[in-house]
Order: sequence, then C-alpha cells, then structure tokens
Amino acid sequence: MDLLLLLFSILLSYLFFKIWKLIDSKKDKDCYILDYQCHKPSDDRMVSTQFSGEIIHRNKNLGLNEYKFLLKAIVSSGIGEQTYAPRLVFEGREERPSLQDGISEMEDFYVESIGKLLERQKISPKEIDILVVNVSMLSTMPSLASRIINHYKMREDVKVFNLTGMGCSASLISVDIVKNIFKSYANKLALIATSESLGPNWYSGNNRSMILANCLFRSGGCAILLTNKRSLRKKAMFRLKCMVRTHHGAREDSYNCCIQSEDEQGRVGFYLGKNLPKAATRAFVDNLKVITPKILPVTELFRFMLKLLIKKIKMHQNPSKASMNLPPGTPIKAGINFKTGIEHFCIHTGGKAVIDGIGHSLDLSEYDIEPARMTLHRFGNTSASSLWYVLAYMEAKKRLKRGDRVFMISFGAGFKCNSCVWEVVRDLTVGGSKGNVWNHCIDDYPPKSISNPYLEKFGWIQDEELDTFKIPDGFM
Repeated sequence: MDLLLLLFSILLSYLFFKIWKLIDSKKDKDCYILDYQCHKPSDDRMVSTQFSGEIIHRNKNLGLNEYKFLLKAIVSSGIGEQTYAPRLVFEGREERPSLQDGISEMEDFYVESIGKLLERQKISPKEIDILVVNVSMLSTMPSLASRIINHYKMREDVKVFNLTGMGCSASLISVDIVKNIFKSYANKLALIATSESLGPNWYSGNNRSMILANCLFRSGGCAILLTNKRSLRKKAMFRLKCMVRTHHGAREDSYNCCIQSEDEQGRVGFYLGKNLPKAATRAFVDNLKVITPKILPVTELFRFMLKLLIKKIKMHQNPSKASMNLPPGTPIKAGINFKTGIEHFCIHTGGKAVIDGIGHSLDLSEYDIEPARMTLHRFGNTSASSLWYVLAYMEAKKRLKRGDRVFMISFGAGFKCNSCVWEVVRDLTVGGSKGNVWNHCIDDYPPKSISNPYLEKFGWIQDEELDTFKIPDGFM
C-alpha cells in the first residue's frame, strides 16, 4: 500500500512538474517592447509654406490646374509647416535623384535612431539576435540590413530579414516576424528598423494621382527594441497581446489602388487611386471581424450580437427599410464599443480623411484621435514608422498607465490592413523617455488651430483663369 502511495505521489508530482513547465515555457514566448526611438531629421530639412511653393514652382510640368489641385490637397491634408523632406529636395535635385541619395537618407535615419536606442539601453550591437529592416521603396545591394550590420559590427549569426514593397503597414509585419521567432527561440533580443526612402521616389510629373504622394509623405523612421528575455521583462514598456493581418491582394481593385508605376512620360511615382478609400474600408472591416473577439469583453460582444439580432428582426418586419441603401461614401459605424476593451487608439497617419474615417467608424472622441491628428500635423505621413510617432505622443502626454491597452491600426499597399494590441506593462506617466521625439515641443500640442497657412499665402491661385494666368513677380 505504501509503495502504491509512493508511486502515485511520484506520478502526481511529475504531472504537476510538466504542467508548470508548460506554463513557464509560454512566458518565454511573449513579445515585449523594451524601448523605441523615433527619428527627428535636422531642422534644415523642415518644409515651410514658402519652400513648398518653391518646390512646386520648380516643376515645369505643372500648370494652373495642377496648382489649384495641389493647393486644395495640401490645405485639407492636415499637415503643418514642421515636417521633413529628403535633403536632395532642398538641393533642387528631385528630378535627378541618385542611388546614393536614397542610401544617405537611410543612413541619416539608422545611425541616429539605432545609435541612441542602444546607447540608452546600454546594449551592445553584438547582443542583437534578430534584425528586421523594412523600407518599401529602396532595394540596394547589399541590403540595408547588411549595411546596418556592417555599421554596427553585429554578430555573424544574427538572424536577418530585409523587407521591401510592404507599404505603410510594414512595421506590424516586422513585429509579426519577431513574434513568430520568439515562439521558437527563448531569451532573444530583436531590433526593428522601419523607415521610407523618399528621395529617389519624389515624383516630378503632373499626374494628379501620383503627385498627391508628395503632399502627404514625409521623412522619418523608428528603431524598436523587442525581447522575450525574462531578465528584461521588468524593464519592458509594452507586451504584445494579439496581432491580425488582412491581405486583399487577390482583389484587382484593391491590388491596383495603391501602386508604384510610371506615368505617360515614363516618370516613376506612387499612384494613389480614387478607389483607395473603398479598398481601405473593406480591408479594415475584414480585419475588425477577426480582431474584435480577441480584444473585447464577452459582455460587449453579447450586447452587440443582441443589438444586431433585434435590428435584423425589425428589418424582416419592415422589408422596405431593409432595401434602403446609403449614399456612396457614407461613413459606416461599427456599432460596437471598442472602449470597453481598449484605452488608446494608435491610428496610421495616412491623411486627415483616414484618421477621420477610422474615428467615425469606431465612434472615437477628439481626445482619442488627437495623437494621430497631431502626429500628422507635426511629422506628416512617415509611412510605416508613423504608428510609433503616434505612440510617442501618447507617452509624452503621460497618457499610458500600467495595464492600459493600445490598439494599433495600419494600412499598406497590396492592399493590407494590419492591427495589433499592446498592453502597457509599467507605468509610463512618471518620468518619461529622455529620447522621446516629442520632448522638444510637446507643451505646444495640441495647438489652438492646426490649419496650415497655405491658403492664406497661395489662395489667390483659385481666382486665376487659365488663359490669363501668370506667375507674379516676387512670388517666390
């Protein structure tokens, strides 16, 4: 009897040990953000209203109709006067870019951002186990990832991923790659470098769907340090809770709405189609269908389902209302309260219309969309890195408390919608990061008005006629 009891105790202990080991091993698979560093280009690359006019005036392919179009676009863009452009634009060489222009632009970013990040965390480049670089519109030989490895003299066994062509949603794709590696390898450090090369891709033609990109995209970038090391868990800022990626590349209209191509004169540019908002809405809805059950409480999901059921019953009882269609372009609300599971909304700064559209769909307040709106105004659309400028704004404003959840939403060419939720794992309202890109100006935000002075300076163009139009003396 004693022997049986002993055997039973050993088996029970072994079972408890295996269960504990299984639970304990899962902790090593968590993905944490240890720190991040957004890039602030030098002030001599700042785009003022006056300089914007000079750039447009230099382009001899533009006429009065294009001037009026650009004025309307930039006035309604939500972009201010303190965004940054590539250095070659200030040198007047945007029509004659070189490969070195793109490489130098990226070197300015990663030397400053990665250097500051590693120094602040007192981490040697040789400690980095995984490197993921995403720059959509620049592909070099050797790759940008190899240039970073060479510059920082990283180890020969570092796992490297160099992504191109992934668009503005590439940051979260990079995070997803790191997350999946962490599932198989414990105690690792990962570095993500995300940016966009604008210099070689500045459009100098007159196609309206392609010149629009010049109004929206600005220079920027971010370096993010991630880990699944237990020893660093208490130093971490955020923990990844879930990630959902949606890709509509199989749809022809979605695939072609946002694409790099040549115009009729053979000039390369980034085409933004009129059906882009429709493609973005469709991808966003499909993405929400998957991520919503992962991030909201059961009570809110049950309330929404009950509300939907009642609505369907009423529609069935009154078929005439069911057949009514909304006018084209009418924003549609999700009908579910995302604030029951999310405290902060980190929205891609694709433009004022993108921010307003997401804000309306998710029924967000001005407070909720303020970080995205202010980021667009101060830094413009910095492509895949824009999400991190929005997150940095929240941190600089001391909004992020331990236990808060941050919902990141991004869109990209392909067409893609990627989203994820981060949990704040330590209180970020005290002290704050010394390297926060907003530290120099956060007290000035939000300003009383975010309207830009373009209309005030160039509004007279709206009254001009094509047959009598002439650039006045002293215009520039």
